[in-house]
Amino acid sequence: MTQSRRPRRSACAGGCNFPAHPSHSAIEEPVHWTTEADLGKVLLIASPSLGSAGAPLPALDPNVTRRSAHELHAIHGDGADAVHVVLLGGIGPDQPLAAVVPLDTDAPDRIEAISRIWGGLHAPPPPADLRLTPQRRQRLRHMLRAFDGRACRATYREIAEVMFGVSRVASDSWKTSALRDSTIRLVRDGLAMVDGGYRDLLRRRRRR
Repeated sequence: MTQSRRPRRSACAGGCNFPAHPSHSAIEEPVHWTTEADLGKVLLIASPSLGSAGAPLPALDPNVTRRSAHELHAIHGDGADAVHVVLLGGIGPDQPLAAVVPLDTDAPDRIEAISRIWGGLHAPPPPADLRLTPQRRQRLRHMLRAFDGRACRATYREIAEVMFGVSRVASDSWKTSALRDSTIRLVRDGLAMVDGGYRDLLRRRRRR
């Protein structure tokens, strides 16, 4: 009798191993990334007593929570601009909170996330998450469509005709066409995205 094999999980996939609600679709179920992968996730601890004269903000009111062994993962806000937070040390969302920023090369990303949660508590909803601009979202859709076409053994020209239109593709010589180069780049970048590059979406784009 052979033993059933467990499905293999990637050690670097970046997701938290929380159970999903069986009646939810992949779109409905929130994704909780690890704090190492998602630099837009805010780390919160119990606030120390500093004698601050600042007025307290409204309590954090997460609409989705998941508890692990040592921390509470929560989501504040709705939709694509919701802010994911991690409450450390067994604290609750209704306690006075302070944010933690490790002093490393990822600090600017985490500071921006703190600014978003502060803005969402001060004057809801949270400010827009600028990691995924509308332009970047549109190109991501094109990349994945191009990748799907190539995975189904479509030629670059066939992919271009779907993406840009048959008449537009036919208006120029295919071998020297700018649309051919664009299509090849979309397929290449789509492959890189599927092959783990999706984790880069959790970081701000930096100027080189």
